[in-house]
Amino acid sequence: MTAYAPAEASERTGLSLDTLRYYERLGLFGPVERTPGGQRIYTEHDVAWVGLLVCLRNAGLGITDLQRFMGKLRDRANGNGDVVELLQDNRARLQSEIAKMTVALNVLDDKIAYYSKH
Repeated sequence: MTAYAPAEASERTGLSLDTLRYYERLGLFGPVERTPGGQRIYTEHDVAWVGLLVCLRNAGLGITDLQRFMGKLRDRANGNGDVVELLQDNRARLQSEIAKMTVALNVLDDKIAYYSKH
């Protein structure tokens, strides 16, 4: 499995080193392996997982939502917890936001067309 130094993991995920450490400290991924000298080593799995976290953040989930997501995943591994419901709720919220933004975009396009002619 490929391993990445912290700077490489930061570059691959688009997150700062501080944010990577913060997410790890919150238990959103990891634990991250370390070299004998104590330097973090990020695996492909770590980088992929952080990619999912970034996607969820881009979808509007806050840190508390991500912690709840991780809690539900842990609960699910123990036979309970509904991670699907959490994701569906956030999907519905995101769809509503997209619909509002589509309306706003259409209004802007109409105004651009109108004022471009006048």
